[in-house]
Amino acid sequence: MIELHNIGFKREDWVLHNVNLSIAQGELIGIIGESGIGKTTLLKLISGLVDVSEGEVRFQGVKLIGPAEKLIPGYEEIQLVNQDFGLEPYHTVWQNVKEKVLNLNQEDQDLVVTEFLELVELKHLKNRKAIVLSGGEQQRLAIARALACEPKVLLLDEPFVHIDQRLRLKIVNYLLTLNKVRNTTIVLVSHDGAEVMGFVKKIVHIAAEGIERIDSIENMFYHPATFEQGQLMGWINQIELEGEKVLFRPNEYAIVESGIELSFTNFLDTGISVFNYFKTAKGEDIVLISMTPLNQVKSINIKRK
Repeated sequence: MIELHNIGFKREDWVLHNVNLSIAQGELIGIIGESGIGKTTLLKLISGLVDVSEGEVRFQGVKLIGPAEKLIPGYEEIQLVNQDFGLEPYHTVWQNVKEKVLNLNQEDQDLVVTEFLELVELKHLKNRKAIVLSGGEQQRLAIARALACEPKVLLLDEPFVHIDQRLRLKIVNYLLTLNKVRNTTIVLVSHDGAEVMGFVKKIVHIAAEGIERIDSIENMFYHPATFEQGQLMGWINQIELEGEKVLFRPNEYAIVESGIELSFTNFLDTGISVFNYFKTAKGEDIVLISMTPLNQVKSINIKRK
């Protein structure tokens, strides 16, 4: 169990203030919020890499301490993968992962290192120094290092930014298995809440005033409180109906003969789905997702999921 009690972090101004959150062991949680709101800072506070300005962080009932009180910052049981990567730049890819499993015998070290380098598809670069890797390769190596520690808590800050979709899905599937088999707690910060659909179970929206909302991923996606909150979860349409602003996702519609009148403008075929661009009679831009282009569609109704 991770417990945040009235957490605050201040530089010149408050970056985070009055944050209270409980995360049970084995939970899969996503964190969303505007850029600069403190999502990355929150993960660093949880991992013990930054000192809190107020409040306290507890893990399994024990108060965690930061760099001001701890000779070596951080905790082995809580691993953070962020945009700093935290690699040993002049060590090889193999050495970077091996350093995390030196407590094992040589044979087991080799097995573990091989397993995680194969997972992130870096085995062919095992003798290359980390400093010469690309940004995406460094990100994958950081993930491998964190997983090799077998942490109880895994904190992921935009972990798939530089990773292609195929490999991202492969790693996500491994993380889901890890959560199921070892009950690993996983907290994921993402710039696109829709990206974590099917992965996390709960989503936390952080705003300037603290935590704005905690809900299931489905409720946050399909029932946002505001347009701004909806945007954090991916594309959302906003139109005016009968004097009220109405929000709906690109898949929440039904094609009808008489309904909301649309004018087709363009489409984008991604190979998996088609994004169709329309304008309403009032000039509002909306997007509808389909399997084939909807260039013949003239009218829809909103159909809630």
